[in-house]
Amino acid sequence: MADSEAVTTQRSTVEDWTRALAESIGSPGGGAGAGLMLAVAASLTSMVAGYTEPEEHQRTELADVHARARSLREAALRLADDDASASKAFGAAFRLDPGPEREDAIHRASVEAAKASAVLGERAIDAIGDLGWLASNGNPALIADIVVAFGALRAAVTGARTNVSFDLAALTSAGATLEQIREQHPALWATVEHLNAALDRIDKLTAEIDHRAAPTDVV
Repeated sequence: MADSEAVTTQRSTVEDWTRALAESIGSPGGGAGAGLMLAVAASLTSMVAGYTEPEEHQRTELADVHARARSLREAALRLADDDASASKAFGAAFRLDPGPEREDAIHRASVEAAKASAVLGERAIDAIGDLGWLASNGNPALIADIVVAFGALRAAVTGARTNVSFDLAALTSAGATLEQIREQHPALWATVEHLNAALDRIDKLTAEIDHRAAPTDVV
């Protein structure tokens, strides 16, 4: 696609989308990349679930894991495109001439961008439990795929956490302090803390199974 603005995760090839990501336009950018990584994590979760033969008492739980992963893959792609749109507005605000209009535009775009990343981050947090369940109960032959999925999920969480934090901090350009921003946007501020905790959780789960996925490291 010649027009990078027409490129979306849902309509484009991987080649077209990554070419647009490589351009210095910021839309898609890192936040959209985090959405794509969430879609990769969800896709691998779905794949492993599909290859898993459950015990009788696990059938319902596995079916639920599989269904949530398929749904998340689609949602993550939409969220990636939502973030690309928010990123475009964010960049446009900073290109305005200095003055009250620019400050208002930056404030609105920063909050909307932070909200987009927060939604993505919360969906990523929800995916940790299902991937952890597969780490314990999934097809053991696919443990390496689970580790790759955890890596993609970690990238999504990291991207969401960093973008929410950065976008909130951008509000200081209008003269607000970080303490004032925390008081004005408590839910978004708390999301950063939740995402930090999620990173620790992912790291712990990955460490617990890494010896199974990469056995040469323990020789």
